[in-house]
Amino acid sequence: MKAVIQRVLGARVKVGGETVGEIGKGFLILLGVAGGDGEERCEKLAQKISKLRIFADEAGKTNLSLGDVGGEILAVSQFTLFADCSHGNRPSFFEAAPPEPANRLYERFCDCLAALGFAPQKGVFGADMKIEMTADGPFTVILEV
Repeated sequence: MKAVIQRVLGARVKVGGETVGEIGKGFLILLGVAGGDGEERCEKLAQKISKLRIFADEAGKTNLSLGDVGGEILAVSQFTLFADCSHGNRPSFFEAAPPEPANRLYERFCDCLAALGFAPQKGVFGADMKIEMTADGPFTVILEV
């Protein structure tokens, strides 16, 4: 399981021109699920993200968590995080989980975040989505569990 976490001032995801998820200050999370991933990884990743200290404190140090700043989460499933371009120029996605288990684990990951007090806004699994965001920093972290 892989997550790209972008610190944002705001973000929204649209499907067919309609906004389906929108947040203010917080994290835009792009989540990739690999074949073989299980629920324990969802829980571990959600725990790590909930405690991630990448917001500035009064002294300007990256010392505050999402909870400390009252931030929100927009979580979007993105199988392309497992793209493999090592054998040519066209990516393959053999490492990505098939749609059914990937969607189940994406939903479980979102449930884990909600249980920690961060009920995420979400994209639509498998849809052609358009994401708009205002990056803060920019500050981007990649986590793998």
